[in-house]
Amino acid sequence: MYKSIDEINERIRDGSVRVVSAEKMPDIIDELGVEGALREVDVVTTGTFGAMCSSGAFLNFGHPEIPIRMEKMWINNVEAYAGLAAVDCYLGATQESTIRHAEYGGAHVIEDLIAGKSVELHARAKGTDCYPRTALTNEFTLEELNQAIMVNPRNSYQCYSAATNMGDRAVKTYMGCLLAGHRNITYSGAGCLSPLANDPTFSVIGSGTPIFLGGANGVVVGEGTQSSPGNGFGTLMTSANMKDMSTDYIRAATMTGYGVTMYVGVGVPIPVLNEEIVKHTAVRDEDLKTNIVDYGTPSRDRPVIKQVTYAELKSGSIDLNGEEIRCSSLSSYKKAREVAGELKSRIENGSFTMGLATRPIDALKINKPMAEKGNVRRVNEMMVSAFVTITGDESVKQAAKRLLKGETNHLPVIDAENRLIGIVTTYDVSKAFAKDEQDMTVSEIMTKNVISISPDAPVDFAARKLQQHNIGALVVIDSGRHILGLLNSYDLGDLVSGRGSN
Repeated sequence: MYKSIDEINERIRDGSVRVVSAEKMPDIIDELGVEGALREVDVVTTGTFGAMCSSGAFLNFGHPEIPIRMEKMWINNVEAYAGLAAVDCYLGATQESTIRHAEYGGAHVIEDLIAGKSVELHARAKGTDCYPRTALTNEFTLEELNQAIMVNPRNSYQCYSAATNMGDRAVKTYMGCLLAGHRNITYSGAGCLSPLANDPTFSVIGSGTPIFLGGANGVVVGEGTQSSPGNGFGTLMTSANMKDMSTDYIRAATMTGYGVTMYVGVGVPIPVLNEEIVKHTAVRDEDLKTNIVDYGTPSRDRPVIKQVTYAELKSGSIDLNGEEIRCSSLSSYKKAREVAGELKSRIENGSFTMGLATRPIDALKINKPMAEKGNVRRVNEMMVSAFVTITGDESVKQAAKRLLKGETNHLPVIDAENRLIGIVTTYDVSKAFAKDEQDMTVSEIMTKNVISISPDAPVDFAARKLQQHNIGALVVIDSGRHILGLLNSYDLGDLVSGRGSN
């Protein structure tokens, strides 16, 4: 049995179309079987609502009485890219205000426009014969713009990894604040409601596919940037008219320590054309797997800690190494349901019709990493491999002698297997002597929370770590916490502007 798009659109027009949300489809298939579900259901609606940083809008302001070719422009003090034409720009969602910084950015400007608020434009130009004006200040509302077209380079990840932090300090990321020592897990995505989870082979989703975007009827432009469906990380480039959008489905946000982002509601209708599509829409949260990765490791290929299902993530806790770790979603399943429900209503009332993709998306493509052709210096190239250590049960007097002998200010403390357990510095020892505590053991005065780094980390990351913690050296360790060397701030030269002591 096979259905055509024309048949489904005819049912939309005559009001007989049967539409269900993706989370209900598995039960229908269980009850009716694949062939029965194909006869019964015409369209499956999907939805997701989460932070989608790679978003933005093309705006056209129209020509003023004295023409200007805007070369630099700011909207509510947020810079927009003006290298397009005389009075066009692209406003990126993550661009931050020159005054309010991460508190307000491009996403906030977009939300303000959709909400009907007036925004202020400042523009500068050098002036030419055909565009003599050199500066312009004006106010606009969304309705006063000629065009306001949202074009999001990367939306709706297929199955995004969950995040934790195995490191020794909290890290602030686009996956939220991750506590040290894997004390929390965050994830994003609607699981069984997610668009690409219901069409993993891109059999119906491609260029030209009609979608719901931010409250407007929109379209898939094509594959999104960084799209890598061959390993489960497909993305979509999407577009729609901002004038048809609603702040119910477009919201600005700021991730503390990361910056501005924008929450976007995306829904893709899946036309039920054949049995293969029916089988794909039978997906449940128990079927969808993703990895928990370590965001405490500053590299592209972060270590995978564990593979889990979306059902486990949505349960609220995950077992990691025998511990129950709380997990939380950065996206809203409630809003994802609203997106799928609103899309269902529009199809049923005839205001949204179906269409086939005009160009398919390669479901096997795997995204490539950056081809780094410059010389990236690593910590292991600059660290000091000859270093002095001490054990925790030795005395402060012995630590003082070893610091003098080693001509160093930092003395890593190790256990019997050469694993790092702490650090003492010249300052720590001097303080102990001043308090007449030189007979104490090293373990009693050492710093247990040692700031360390891996040998393959880039030196500019090491420099940033030294500055963040205002310390003079990093202990270089392997994955088993065995000491490999020391990296001193003075070895990094100009990369470290401020030096302190550990």
